[in-house]
Amino acid sequence: QVQLVESGGGLVQAGGSLRLSCAASGRTFSSYAMAWFRQAPGKEREFVAGISWSGGNTYYVDSVKGRFTISRDNAKNTVYLQMDSLNAEDSAVYYCAADTSRLLRTVVPGHVWEYDYWGQGTQVTVSS
Repeated sequence: QVQLVESGGGLVQAGGSLRLSCAASGRTFSSYAMAWFRQAPGKEREFVAGISWSGGNTYYVDSVKGRFTISRDNAKNTVYLQMDSLNAEDSAVYYCAADTSRLLRTVVPGHVWEYDYWGQGTQVTVSS
């Protein structure tokens, strides 16, 4: 079992920054990939960024490349999402997710169904 707890969401003006955190407990954090997804009202949940178990590989959806940075601290069992140059289209509930079914892989999956644990979500609202 893995428990994921997100924090760091909030209201920010366009052009501003936020840093999301996701604290994990349970299974050995340093052995599995992590990702951030987001879901806006009326839209499907979409992949935002992912990071391999070691942190050596990262992936981003095109719309956030150059603005968002995913990182992890395996000593603290935490994954982060630094979000800069935010715009209104980034407003959504952000979820962290863990892929514990395939350990020590360098490839990070990009689909909702490939993740077996999810946090409760944190709201990010960007005012224009």
